[in-house]
Amino acid sequence: MSPTDQDVIEAAEALGEALADAQEETISSEFDSILTQCTDAISQRTGIDYESACGVSESC
Repeated sequence: MSPTDQDVIEAAEALGEALADAQEETISSEFDSILTQCTDAISQRTGIDYESACGVSESC
């Protein structure tokens, strides 16, 4: 079964909330590592290289 657009939006919102919590609870270097791991996982899953579009310390 393929995810619906709503499923994708809900997953993205949940990830965003989890990352916001992690950012508050960790030091900058730890958060950058978490963000890099998430970016790598998303890129592997979707085939889109998000890091080339937006680096860890850059604003998109």
